[in-house]
Amino acid sequence: MSKWITRSAFLTLVVGGGILIGTLTAPGAWYADLQKPAFNPPNWIFAPVWTVLYVMIAMVGWRLHEAQRSSAAYRLWWGQLGLNFLWSPMFFALQQLWVALLIIVALWAVIVLLIRATWRMDRVSSVALMPYLAWVSFATALNLSIATLN
Repeated sequence: MSKWITRSAFLTLVVGGGILIGTLTAPGAWYADLQKPAFNPPNWIFAPVWTVLYVMIAMVGWRLHEAQRSSAAYRLWWGQLGLNFLWSPMFFALQQLWVALLIIVALWAVIVLLIRATWRMDRVSSVALMPYLAWVSFATALNLSIATLN
């Protein structure tokens, strides 16, 4: 029973936290007025992509919590979550495009380290993080392009 409580807590924290931050920092008129690169996706795509990614991030979190709570990988997991949750307020609410770029580059690096740290001990977690890394790579290019254009 305690595994299900832990898993529910991770899902609530990650998915709920992501939804809350996304709602509180939703792009407004300021973002709509920015110049964007040709590869900028439509706004509707972000919510479903992040929801799926947040579920996978939560799964990795609970797997590490249940098996490797004192590991460097578990600390990296918390680090990526903090950076992830910091990016939207910096980009959308504070409109600090270049600071947000630094945050997302750091997030990318922590995800790479996390994949590397989990590769031998939990291949499922490593593979589950790869779509997250791909999306953050894309988001980094998008952040850089928007910052450069504006």
